[in-house]
Amino acid sequence: MAMSDSNQEGVAHRLATHRPSVRPGFEWERYAGVLFDLDGVITPTATIHESAWRELFRSYEYTEADYLKYIDGKPRYDGVRSFLASRGIELPYGSPSDSPGTATVCGLGNRKNELFNAILERDGIEPYPSSMATLEFLAAHSIPAAIVSSSKNAVSVLAAAGLGARFDVVVDGGVAESGGLAGKPAPDAYLLGARRLGVAPERTVVVEDAVAGVAAGAAGHFAVTIGVDRGAGVEALLAAGATFVVSDLAELLPDQGNEATA
Repeated sequence: MAMSDSNQEGVAHRLATHRPSVRPGFEWERYAGVLFDLDGVITPTATIHESAWRELFRSYEYTEADYLKYIDGKPRYDGVRSFLASRGIELPYGSPSDSPGTATVCGLGNRKNELFNAILERDGIEPYPSSMATLEFLAAHSIPAAIVSSSKNAVSVLAAAGLGARFDVVVDGGVAESGGLAGKPAPDAYLLGARRLGVAPERTVVVEDAVAGVAAGAAGHFAVTIGVDRGAGVEALLAAGATFVVSDLAELLPDQGNEATA
């Protein structure tokens, strides 16, 4: 979808006023809580997800650009439907109980999940060092943090990364589905995360790497929505509503990097 003239002007202004040598003066301590996406923010699981999607759609000339444009940040079945629509294909939705590989949206989504878990079990996962440092900083300043992820595998990924006990609040795809919540880019899951964490959205930070997730943070009117550029692109994240964009959370830690894009 093309951006309106006003949105294009807003993005152009933010890019034109970007000063790479100046940090945005961001202070985590000013906020009551932080809601993190998981894949691509805390752990590099986006690469595992992308590998699983590539295997699932290998006969459709699937590319990494397809992952970023149609799938990244969305609930699994929404990702299947979005990608197939990009190829002019429409399948029955089916049921979440469909066997993996069945010719339905749910069947293909279940096959993707099967592939993802096989890769996770084989290769394991380690959190980003800067994300761990950020979590340690927040804990030292008694700032609560939660995970809000579209993935139904969030708990298993956290366990594989040694973070199973780190978060008291995890709102994942399973929680969203059982609660009838709309997936990202709707803000529902993030708003639930804030409620469960006991913090008001206007005093809460959202940290996201996906365009759909950034849009969810913006739609929820959170105090700050930080975009982490793991490939989506600075302009796309700003256009989706990011307050500013960094390439790594190390840039927002004291005496660390200084390349935030405001």
